[in-house]
Amino acid sequence: MGIFSSLAADFIQSLRQTSRAPAFAIAVVATLAIGIGASATMFTVVDQVLLRPLPYDAPAQLVEIKEAGKNGPSMFGAPYLDIEQWRERSRSLQSIAFHTYDKPTSFLEGISGPVQVTTPNVSTNLFATLGVVPAIGRDFSDSAAQPVDYKTAVLSDAIWRDGFGADPQILGKTIKVNGNSYSVIGVMPRGFQFPFNPEKPQIWIPIQVSGQDGVRIKNANPEYRVIARVRKQVSIIAATAELKLIQADVAKLYTDSVAREDVLSVQMQAYGEAVVNGNVKEALLALLAAAISLWLIACVNVTSLMLARGAAKQREAAVRAALGASHWRIVRQLLMDGLLLSGAACLLALGLVFVALRVFENQLTTYVNVRINTAPNITLLVFLLTVTIGSAVIFSVWPSLVAAKTSIEPVLRQGGQSVGQSHHRARRILVASQVAISLVLLSSCGLLLRTIFVLKHISPGFSADQVIVADMVVPAYKFDGKNMTTEFYQPLVERVEHMPGVEAASLTTAVPLGKRFPMLFSLAANEHDPQSAQTEELVAQFRAVGPGLQRVLGFRMLAGRFFNENDTAGSEPVLLVNRAFAKAFFGDNRDPAEILGKEFLSYGGETPAHVIGVLDDERQASLLEESKPEIEVCIPQITPKTGFYRVAGGLAMNLAVRTERNPNTFIPELRGVLASASPELAGSTFKTMEQVVEDSYGDQRIAARLLQLFAASALLLSVSGLYGTLAYFVTQRTRELGIRFALGAQQHQTIWLIMRQAGTILLLGSAAGLLISIFASRMLENLIFGVKAHDPLTFIAASVLLIVVGLTAAYIPARRAARVDPMSALRTE
Repeated sequence: MGIFSSLAADFIQSLRQTSRAPAFAIAVVATLAIGIGASATMFTVVDQVLLRPLPYDAPAQLVEIKEAGKNGPSMFGAPYLDIEQWRERSRSLQSIAFHTYDKPTSFLEGISGPVQVTTPNVSTNLFATLGVVPAIGRDFSDSAAQPVDYKTAVLSDAIWRDGFGADPQILGKTIKVNGNSYSVIGVMPRGFQFPFNPEKPQIWIPIQVSGQDGVRIKNANPEYRVIARVRKQVSIIAATAELKLIQADVAKLYTDSVAREDVLSVQMQAYGEAVVNGNVKEALLALLAAAISLWLIACVNVTSLMLARGAAKQREAAVRAALGASHWRIVRQLLMDGLLLSGAACLLALGLVFVALRVFENQLTTYVNVRINTAPNITLLVFLLTVTIGSAVIFSVWPSLVAAKTSIEPVLRQGGQSVGQSHHRARRILVASQVAISLVLLSSCGLLLRTIFVLKHISPGFSADQVIVADMVVPAYKFDGKNMTTEFYQPLVERVEHMPGVEAASLTTAVPLGKRFPMLFSLAANEHDPQSAQTEELVAQFRAVGPGLQRVLGFRMLAGRFFNENDTAGSEPVLLVNRAFAKAFFGDNRDPAEILGKEFLSYGGETPAHVIGVLDDERQASLLEESKPEIEVCIPQITPKTGFYRVAGGLAMNLAVRTERNPNTFIPELRGVLASASPELAGSTFKTMEQVVEDSYGDQRIAARLLQLFAASALLLSVSGLYGTLAYFVTQRTRELGIRFALGAQQHQTIWLIMRQAGTILLLGSAAGLLISIFASRMLENLIFGVKAHDPLTFIAASVLLIVVGLTAAYIPARRAARVDPMSALRTE
């Protein structure tokens, strides 16, 4: 018989064996599916976020560069003149490109109306630096034969297909973006993105260096994000060291000593690392470890089941061996049983993967900034195949070896099973290991749940209930030459305020726990108050808000007043600051009321604005972060002639509404009002402020939810393993228990016997789990807040929960053992 015929016979035999014990097969498949599904789900996320190479040539050679100084690295990158110095002097970097930092959404005028796109301005050598050429046409490469035309554009594949129907004659056609005309010169390959993971389709436009780029005046010239390619055989460490030496000379070219201290050095990191937030990376790796732990628990559980089944089938194995079957033949048959069960579990797990990814799709997209592809791919299938075979090997080898080494004569002579103490000891060890790993997951889950509890009790500094926020992307180019504030924003707010059930409405460039924009301000000297005569520039978070925002969000004033209807373009410029601003620039012990009336120079303008109020701090970007200094300006005072207009007028604007109505009925009506004001606003996104607060929990919340699932599954598997072990123990020792009762043993003594074994297993597993938890908790240090990584209360609570649930499960077989009828047990034997 050939090997394939022999394997086919084994497979048919396995099918028969499985069909004879459907309950056993269902238990094994369900247990394995949970473990394989959890690990495959987390692997899919980690693969697409951390492991999958970027769609560029040799992405490991690409680095992101930022200037750095006494205040840390720049938020953006570097100005043009400094980049030119790097290009001329660096020998470690093969090429250096740059692009604009994140811009407001642009609008591509299409056949069916404006389409939201992102339009990064890029240097002419960007695509060459990335090592990617257009699939159609050419890029912006500057040469004598083909000089740069700054009114050209390169389209992403998505825009070309969805916006222009994959028109093969697209080259040379004119498109309009934000009202400006551009000639299409190329289309990038499918899957290409830059910057990576954009929220919207992309169109690239070449950067045109202007007069502002020709000076080295801090905050007067624009900064660009810098991406470079390190030469082969040159490490990032060596390239960084070289660029730091160059930057030391570049810093000397700054005449302003304050600006010079901010550009003394550089920071360089792999572009792949810059794409993914460090906390996200640690959270995903911790969750992957948790998922693999759950898979191991499932394998251990099934191993215990297979040992029990092997003991029950000892006579069958002995008969086959007596008829001439070799040890390898018996082992191979049991391995085929394992592969069949593991393969069925893999198919079920594949379905669980897609369900899990669908359920967590929005949260994953929000927190990892990557849209997870739920379609099957070769990487996932290879992983599933590996895990399937690995699972079968793990839970089949030991039971098969035990079965193959069973002595034939004793089993045949006894006419039944021959199970020694070593077999029972092995199962107890397996269950104890399940308990240990389960305790690690339970304690990790407990730490994150306590973090969420702490975050929920942090005062955000505003009232979130009954507030709806519309994230509007306004086509500002339509209002060129007009006052967008008076002709669009204020009439819109008035219409919303008159909607039924609306208590208050207001505009803001950033809602609490949203994005702030750091800006530079100058503090005007006051010769009558030397303490406030601070001539150096200061950096603060910037927000433009409407007069009604305090009524919407309920901010608390420490001193002065909030903006009101009298603060208009014709009135004296005013502004608000927060408590953190007062502490940072006037001292901790300063009375907030003393700050009222202090003057600042408006951004980009010469008219000073004075402080009319000091706000209590609110959580700005995250509940985990303390409030930063902040300055707020009044939207009605922003006109095309003010410096703030250029900044605030082009930003995506948020409309905050306090309403007594149900969001499900109010949001569709609000969407209609926005669409009537401007058709583009029909695509606005809506959230309640309560959702915004929930989303601010970020990595902690999604990690806690996933760990809850993993920990609950691990607890279920461990308890079922303990129950199965004790139930099997009772079955195997029925005769012994019958003799004990015949000799006068009491029911409570038998119950104590079983419960004592369960307690021993649980205590040993818990002790091992606590030791592992101490080390495993270090992986969560950047995710927990308000609780120590080695919090004893959490560890004790997790241990108590596990032991109580385990003992409860153990009581069922203990009661069954106590009800054994001595006569029936002895008669059976």
